[in-house]
Amino acid sequence: MIRRTKYLDKILPFVDKPLIKVIIGVRRSGKTVLLAQIADIISEHAEPSQLLQINFESFKNRNLQNADSLYEYITEKYNALGGKRLYLFLDEIQEVVGWEKVINSLTVDIDCDIYLTGSNSNLLSGELATYIAGRYIHFTVYPFTFSEIKQYYAENHPLPAGFPLGFKPSDETLFEEYLKYGGLPQRLLLNDEISVRAYLDDVFSTIVMKDVIARNKISDVGLLQRLTAFLLDNVGNTFSANSIAKKLKAEGTPTTVATLMNYIEALKNAMVVLTAPRFDLKGKALLTTNEKYFATDLGIRNHIKSSDMVDYNKLYENVVYLEMLSRGYEISIGKIGEYEVDFICVKNGQKIYIQVAYLLSDSSVVEREFRPLLKIGDNFPKYVISGDKHDFSANGIMHKNIIDFLLND
Repeated sequence: MIRRTKYLDKILPFVDKPLIKVIIGVRRSGKTVLLAQIADIISEHAEPSQLLQINFESFKNRNLQNADSLYEYITEKYNALGGKRLYLFLDEIQEVVGWEKVINSLTVDIDCDIYLTGSNSNLLSGELATYIAGRYIHFTVYPFTFSEIKQYYAENHPLPAGFPLGFKPSDETLFEEYLKYGGLPQRLLLNDEISVRAYLDDVFSTIVMKDVIARNKISDVGLLQRLTAFLLDNVGNTFSANSIAKKLKAEGTPTTVATLMNYIEALKNAMVVLTAPRFDLKGKALLTTNEKYFATDLGIRNHIKSSDMVDYNKLYENVVYLEMLSRGYEISIGKIGEYEVDFICVKNGQKIYIQVAYLLSDSSVVEREFRPLLKIGDNFPKYVISGDKHDFSANGIMHKNIIDFLLND
């Protein structure tokens, strides 16, 4: 696999610092490989005995999935070092019952540098926040972006799924494959469509069974499945739990708003779906209703969604959303009067405004996409991103082809 430098560059400055490094991401997004890459870099100045890596999804480590046995095992390894620092790499830590107490105690009892991964966005709330408040820093890892997919194929020379031997894919071909199969790293090891679909089904089943149903004790699995398919089918659309409840009721699935809110929160915690709040650009305030939902991975989304229709507007918007998240931006949806700005992206006090469209097919579409940006009074950069190769930049608003945008940092 490729070195995920965008994450390594953020994490490595904290090596040997007295902060617990917590890496969060949906299952199979590449956290384990990233953890191994960090360990490999640390091994350049540490002895092999100082590095302890435990994957709690492995059956061989089942006896370590409780607080007492894990603490005893780690402290024994540390005592054997004769006072040297222990580097701990604990993968899928949420599988350990009472892990928060173990981590808190280790930071006090031994000389260690701790790296954790987890597949639940709720990992840093509740007890952990109480036990180690102010002593951790977290990083969110996403599936491969399009530029990482291109880098992978350039470095490893495999064939994308479904293409004949000797085929040399263009950027456009790779992009279409990315829109269809998403960015989960391990699916790139598979070179036929049947295998990729089977893999995506297995990943989604694992997420739903382990991170959603079991962890949240969900009883109505059928409702959860219909809700998940609905949200993934409508990425980029604005919804409230109340409007979803009415929609499901009309389709013959009655439920309550409270139940839906609990199920949606469980899907968000498992990082099946991600959300962006709405922001009133005139009132300078976050709006508390009707957030937008996006898929964490397009491959899973396309495999699970209920409709067979391909909507490139939705796909493009989801791709840009994931791209900006991976670049470290906080994202909200802009509201300015009666108009909407697809994305307000903020990082280090700087903003970028983005509109996304499949194609600027005629002058009316151009006017529709540029209009909301023209109503914004500040001088932060404003982009319209589409699949067009012709440059429609005008009035200080930059137009970019989506592939060029994704490949250019």
